[in-house]
Amino acid sequence: MKKVLFVTSEAVPFVKTGGLADVAGSLPHYFDKSKYDVRIILPKYVCMEDALKVQLRFHSRFYVQLSWRSQYVGVLETKVDGITYYFIDNEYYFAGDSPYNNIYEDVEKFAYFSKAVLDALPVIEFRPDILHCHDWQTGLIPVYLKNEYQKNTFYQGIRTVFTIHNLQFQGRWIMQAVKDITGLPENLFVADKLESYGEANYLKGGVVYSDIITTVSKTYAYEITTPGGGEGLDGLMKARQRDLYGIMNGLDYHVFDPQTDQFIGCTYGTEDMVSGKRKNKQLLQQQLGFEEDEGTMLIGMVGRITNQKGIDLLESVMDELLSNARIQIAVLGTGQTSLENMFRHYAWKYEDKLSANICYSEELAHRIYASCDAFLMPSLFEPCGLSQLMSMRYGTVPIVRETGGLKDTVEAYNRYDQTGTGFSFCNYNAREMLSSLYYAMDVYYNHREDWNAIALRGMEQDFSWSRSAGEYEKIYNML
Repeated sequence: MKKVLFVTSEAVPFVKTGGLADVAGSLPHYFDKSKYDVRIILPKYVCMEDALKVQLRFHSRFYVQLSWRSQYVGVLETKVDGITYYFIDNEYYFAGDSPYNNIYEDVEKFAYFSKAVLDALPVIEFRPDILHCHDWQTGLIPVYLKNEYQKNTFYQGIRTVFTIHNLQFQGRWIMQAVKDITGLPENLFVADKLESYGEANYLKGGVVYSDIITTVSKTYAYEITTPGGGEGLDGLMKARQRDLYGIMNGLDYHVFDPQTDQFIGCTYGTEDMVSGKRKNKQLLQQQLGFEEDEGTMLIGMVGRITNQKGIDLLESVMDELLSNARIQIAVLGTGQTSLENMFRHYAWKYEDKLSANICYSEELAHRIYASCDAFLMPSLFEPCGLSQLMSMRYGTVPIVRETGGLKDTVEAYNRYDQTGTGFSFCNYNAREMLSSLYYAMDVYYNHREDWNAIALRGMEQDFSWSRSAGEYEKIYNML
């Protein structure tokens, strides 16, 4: 029985700000339980819902030495569908109304979390064969493990996997401050270890000291070794390319299933996709205040409202698109204030064509996936992307830019071969995006049978976690 501990700053169902939580909370359920004991450890944030906090049971408490500080550590635990979750409790570090605060607070918070996790292993009596660390918040764990903890026989032989979900976020901060916070020796803060452009870099530490590095799609694994996608670390990624693997994220098919989804008004499958989506579309049009017109193309957008998601492309052509095209657009998400206000403005100007829902709503997200005809995702870069997988699962045709996981998962429609699961464009250019949108509209309005076939092919794709878990099992076995 191989023992694996997922170390993460968030995981469903307890705390979620993005796709990391879906991965960390869903993937452990898909390993072969007769061969793998996979558990999860994360912070106990004050901002967690009270209904979730009451599920946690006290396990133990101790103190951890963080440089010259001695800090309290509480450990709580619970089980969800057979998976054990551990929580590191310290209200000084994990207070606030969101999991993340300012970077100068977060670098100390997650240095503390890293040491607390390592010190907790003998306390919870779980010695993992693999510590599977996720993103920069856990980047110091391989650093501490290799440089301090493996002097202790308990920790010797523990291997590390470090998964990069988004290389843009690296946990960089002032060198001297990080030295004081972490207590790590001076010789680790050099160019081939933790130093990066004059600052200390947590993610770099995780990459340097982990046995294996993974990221969340094959194309993104290549892109981060290039100057255009490497976010300043392309040289390091290139140097570790032999240990770098791209494994596509999956979906929890129990949660995202149009045949059983409790959030949508009418459940459906591949056999009754057309009628099922028609009914859901009518209900969403009612909810958003649109004209109830089955024939008008309804486009969905769900996610962070940032330039990374290509919103600036849309902004530059929004007037043209909404004034000329026969469409309705349903937007859901939060992000940059200026871009949120852009959507609010156009929702006011074209209230019959655009609904701007600047908030987070799991229920509305599911309804958009199930009800829309198309899903727009023109990202500048996209390590994996889950929204396009969700849209295809519900028979909603994705329109994407060919980058990262979008390129790996969406096959461009070919009307001559009658193949493809969506529409795509290559260059980060608003006119190319618009051309792809107009092409999709042409197929939708003039070749509806072909459109329905594209949607059906998307529903038939297998993006479940089972396939991804098999790839991770190969890496664990190799280690």
